[in-house]
Amino acid sequence: MMPVLVIVLFALGFFMAGVRILNEYERGVIFRLGRFAGIKSAGLKWIIPLVDRMVKVGLREIVMDVPTQDIITRDNVSVKVNAVIYFRVLHPENAVIKVENFMYGTSQLAQTTLRSVCGAAELDELLAEREVLNRSLQEELDRGTDPWGVKVRAVEIKHIDLPHDMQRAMAKQAEAERERRAKIIHSEGEFQASERLRAASEIMRQSPYTLQLRYLQTLAEIATEQNSTIIFPLPIDLVKHLVDPTPGDPEPPRPAKPLPTDEP
Repeated sequence: MMPVLVIVLFALGFFMAGVRILNEYERGVIFRLGRFAGIKSAGLKWIIPLVDRMVKVGLREIVMDVPTQDIITRDNVSVKVNAVIYFRVLHPENAVIKVENFMYGTSQLAQTTLRSVCGAAELDELLAEREVLNRSLQEELDRGTDPWGVKVRAVEIKHIDLPHDMQRAMAKQAEAERERRAKIIHSEGEFQASERLRAASEIMRQSPYTLQLRYLQTLAEIATEQNSTIIFPLPIDLVKHLVDPTPGDPEPPRPAKPLPTDEP
């Protein structure tokens, strides 16, 4: 009886030693006597104890922060750049067999790729064409991690730290650019206003009454303001009839000049 019980317990322990549970986001890479024997999917799985060895690999997307890198751009400007990468394992067997630690390998490859890609660009490109650099980083990283069965979905540059003197120079440049645009807009406004005034003067020149109506309108606008003494020029057309005689009226008689005399 005892031998049977021992055999049963041994068999039960042997069976329990080979039981493995894999989550939905995990895959198990099986090595039988050191050789690759297949991949186990999610669920309750059993392997041969002391013969099989299972390595669990996660299939969820991994978000990894790339440490800040000191980079010298193509135009010899020293900057500090950090980024974040998004990747996941597509082929668990390659992630285990082809590289010792795919997480560490991806991190180191991301750092070197970040330095090489950003170092090949100028400062203006680094600041203005970030989307292009992100795409170049993603392509370079994906090409390097493809043998490991790792797919790099995206790379995003998080922050670019510039030296203080470069920040001051860029601030002065931006201020000068804003002043230039303001002067151009102001000059264009003055030009358009002068064009409108010239057109209005042409219209008023064709009709003298328009100028008089404009004069009266200006007086009405001044009257609505606070009381004050205002000297305003009076159009000569309004008083012309008081100065010049009316056409058709006889001229007033002129006084007679005294006759010269011969007295000594």
